[in-house]
Amino acid sequence: MRIYTRSGDKGKTSLIYGKRVPKNDLRVEAYGTCDEANSMIGLALSFLEGENWENKQLFVKRMHRIQTILFHVGAELATPSDKEVQWKLKKEHIDELESEIDEMDRELEPLRQFILPSGHQASSALHTARTIVRRAERTAVGLGEEELANPLVVSYLNRLSDYLFVAARYVNKALKGEEIPLQVDI
Repeated sequence: MRIYTRSGDKGKTSLIYGKRVPKNDLRVEAYGTCDEANSMIGLALSFLEGENWENKQLFVKRMHRIQTILFHVGAELATPSDKEVQWKLKKEHIDELESEIDEMDRELEPLRQFILPSGHQASSALHTARTIVRRAERTAVGLGEEELANPLVVSYLNRLSDYLFVAARYVNKALKGEEIPLQVDI
C-alpha cells in the first residue's frame, strides 16, 4: 500500500465515511491537533529511554493507553456528526484520568505558585503536549454541539491537559528535574 494518495493535493481531505472537507475545516484542525499532542507525548516518552525510577513501567504503560485513547478521540472528531463511530469515549475514561491525577499528585509537593515549563526534557515535552491538548480542546469547543457528536470529547481533553501538567511535575520529581517558579518581579 502506498502512503500517498494524491487525493489531498487540492486542499481537501476525507473524514471517516468519506465526506470531503477543506483541510482547514475546524474538524480537521481538531483531530490534527490531537495527533500533534499524541506525537509530543511520544517524544516525551522517548526522553525517558535509559531513565529509571520505581514506577516508570506503570507510568509509560499509562501514557501509551492515553496515546491510544487520544487516537480514538481523533477518530471521533474525524467522524461526521450524523454518523456513528465504532469506539466511543466514555465517562470511565475521564474517571480514569482523574484517579491517576490524584495518585500522582499525592506524591508531589503542593504548588504554592505558578511554575515555568522546565526541568527534565520529558517533563518539558509533557508541558508542550499539555498546551497542544488545550488547543485541541479549544478547537473542539469551536465545533459546537451541532458538530460534536460526543460532548465527552471536550471533557476528556480538558482533563487530559490537567493530567499532562501533573505528569510533567511527576517526571520532574522522579528524575530530579528542577521546577522553576514563576518570578513575580520582572
